[in-house]
Amino acid sequence: MSHTKDYAGQIRFHCELISPEEAQGTMPVQAGIMNPYGTVHAGALIWFADVTATNLALQGAQTSGGMAGFPLAINLTAQLLSNVREGTLTARARYVRRGRTLKVIRTEVSSADGTVLIDVTTSHIASRGREDG
Repeated sequence: MSHTKDYAGQIRFHCELISPEEAQGTMPVQAGIMNPYGTVHAGALIWFADVTATNLALQGAQTSGGMAGFPLAINLTAQLLSNVREGTLTARARYVRRGRTLKVIRTEVSSADGTVLIDVTTSHIASRGREDG
């Protein structure tokens, strides 16, 4: 399953499930995600990593508002290692633990030359969905 999103013209990326064990995303460095120093905002890097990890946890399932089973992140740890001013970023998400109730995913976002910019570990549990009524 493949998704292309455009959030108010600010963050554009492509994300796909490569296998049941790995998801990958690409995101161009673009206006709207830069910090005042001209490099990618840390929040944009974390957001991109989290969305790629969530795509892996979803395993290709279509999402809808309030859906049961959506993989809610309950913990996120990020190590900011480097940054860039241009190019295309690549995120790779892989399972650390794929349990029945808890999924732990490690995602690395790298620059075009392969430099790891951020290393993110997220823990996810399945939502119960919105209550009826």
